[in-house]
Amino acid sequence: MSTEQSSDSKKLQLTLQQKLGILLSFSKDKVVEQIQCVWFIILYLIVFQVLVLGLPIVYSLMIAAGIMIVIVGLAFFMEGLRLGLMPLGETLGSTLPRKKILGIPCLPTSLAFGFVLGAFATFAEPAIGVLRAAGAGVDPTAAPLLWTILNTGAGLLVNCVGVGVGIAVLLGVLRFYKGWSLKPFIYAGVVILSCLTLYMQFSDDRLKHVLGLAWDCGAVTTGPVTVPLVLALGIGVCRIVSTGGSSNTGFGVVTLASLFPILAVMCYALYLFETDNYYFAKHSTAKWHQDAGEYGKNYSKDFQKFGELKAQEKIESEGGVGENDLAWSLSIEERKLIQKHLNQHKSLPEGYTIKTKVSEGSILPSALTGSERENVQIKGAQIYVVREGYKAPDAVWDPNADMATAFTNKLDFFPNTFRPQEVDKNNNGIVDPGEDFYSIEADGSINYSQTDGKLTGPDQDRGALEGAIWAIVPLCTILLLVLIVGLRQKPKHMDELIIGIACAVIGMCLFNLGISLGLTPLGEQLGGNVVSSFASIQPWQSEGFIDPMFHSSTVGKCLAILFGFILGYGATLAEPALNALGATVEKITVGAFKKNLLMQAVATGVALGIGTGVAKIAFNLELWYLLIPPYAMLLVLTFISSEDFVNFGWDSAGVTTGPITVPLVLAMGLGIGAKTGAIDGFGVLSLASVGPIITVLTVGLLVRKKPKNPTSSEHQPEAA
Repeated sequence: MSTEQSSDSKKLQLTLQQKLGILLSFSKDKVVEQIQCVWFIILYLIVFQVLVLGLPIVYSLMIAAGIMIVIVGLAFFMEGLRLGLMPLGETLGSTLPRKKILGIPCLPTSLAFGFVLGAFATFAEPAIGVLRAAGAGVDPTAAPLLWTILNTGAGLLVNCVGVGVGIAVLLGVLRFYKGWSLKPFIYAGVVILSCLTLYMQFSDDRLKHVLGLAWDCGAVTTGPVTVPLVLALGIGVCRIVSTGGSSNTGFGVVTLASLFPILAVMCYALYLFETDNYYFAKHSTAKWHQDAGEYGKNYSKDFQKFGELKAQEKIESEGGVGENDLAWSLSIEERKLIQKHLNQHKSLPEGYTIKTKVSEGSILPSALTGSERENVQIKGAQIYVVREGYKAPDAVWDPNADMATAFTNKLDFFPNTFRPQEVDKNNNGIVDPGEDFYSIEADGSINYSQTDGKLTGPDQDRGALEGAIWAIVPLCTILLLVLIVGLRQKPKHMDELIIGIACAVIGMCLFNLGISLGLTPLGEQLGGNVVSSFASIQPWQSEGFIDPMFHSSTVGKCLAILFGFILGYGATLAEPALNALGATVEKITVGAFKKNLLMQAVATGVALGIGTGVAKIAFNLELWYLLIPPYAMLLVLTFISSEDFVNFGWDSAGVTTGPITVPLVLAMGLGIGAKTGAIDGFGVLSLASVGPIITVLTVGLLVRKKPKNPTSSEHQPEAA
């Protein structure tokens, strides 16, 4: 017998070429699978910009390389989840309810593990990095609390979101143990969040500006790491503790993981606000800003208009301004021609105009009582000569894209949490005294007296490789420690597990790199440029201005909303998680709710949500009356729907906000906001989450009211 086994093992030996052939074929299938998920949305974005807006894709080579890196990264990452993280989560979920750890009963250990799993899975979410980077475009004088949360408080923001998801998973596991319905959790969550939203909306403008970010965090956290792990844990627990009376095994945790991060961010914002621990005019060391008081929040727009007027008067009266007076954004050849024209004619050549960027000024006391313009004094205004005609950059790769920093952050694996950061507000290449906002000391206290032009705050910069290691390795280490040390159980297929963890790290590293090179620039570019349908704008990263496509701004805004609708519909149908959800729901409902019907309902809901989100930014609508009425309607729909439909209906919102949709939609919203002058571009993701819940529950009610077995009832008389 042993001879036969040895001869069989020899027959199964493969050459290196054969092994590589199998591996390449397998890798090709996985890459093609990811291409099938993203091809529509990428092609749609490119076709819309090139054919509809008539603008070329800027830095197309960099974006194309970034998208390919994202696709390869996703292929590695999803395979790593399948081989490593998901089997670990399911094994622990099915083992914890049966074994004690260090004499501690099963329920407390399961709840503690659920909390830790939820928190660390959130830190591993790729979209969290996109959320951190979103703070760069927020004006600290217009939205000081939002600016603080996304910049100096970005580390605590991620921790709060992680705690929120951890509590959600803990409650989800407890719900499985006790057999509780999901409906009371939804009622309580929606009512509390709605009350907090109304309070923040009407109590203070600084709190109001945080609402979009808070509600978006619910969608950001339910991504490709959290959802599979949480579902695997839920399925494992349900296998042991379920009495067999419920068919929605594992559902409901994703819903809680969408609601609790919103609550966590709101509480964080309220804490900063009540403790006065955020940037505001009175916290600035710049005297002119302190003198402005409340008016200082709106200094930039008034100063800019006044600065352009004064700059134009200066050019017309003096003509021959020196080169030092102009901050050129044009080529050296164009500079010389314009300077010559200025000296001769005391005016700019045709096709050029001026823009000013104000970095410093002062307001006389009378400005606070009424006549601001006559009493505004510009001290630090840069005059830019820009094209009126549009000109895209010649480069195919963004020269500012530092690959070494993006990949490894120059091998700084342990960034100092309180490292001084330079903030060059007037873009003169150096950090001038007084340009800082404030400083955070090592003990957490705030120092307002620093005037050396440096901002001491959390350094969140990690390269793609470091980010992947810090996201995946701690999570896997905790899972393995609980399994091996706590439960004294060896993981099955250790070789597959190690390969899976390695694939997850490589995949997240490539994915993070691809997001910064491809998806984020593409989303910002499309979001910024779609505004050209209803407003005169300077296209993304380009020189000069283009006129709006339509004379009527309303028609142009409707086109932008249609763009968002189609984007949401196509992107959702491309999500692989939706396909899996559809198959599960069809099985649960014994064919009553068809897979295709669910997919169409969810895609339509997301499309309506994203279209509404674009309308919110384009028409400058308040977020609260776009969110509160739909959630009020959802309370009614939830009450009259069955438990099964409520479980997968609410989970559908979290499952469908995937790794491609979230970064693109987030970047697109911020891009639209930047070009329309909105204080922030958040809120689109939150509306994209509420839409599919409404459509799925509504279709579920219609499906439930249909007569059972209509075919058999029609043919029954003939059979008789």
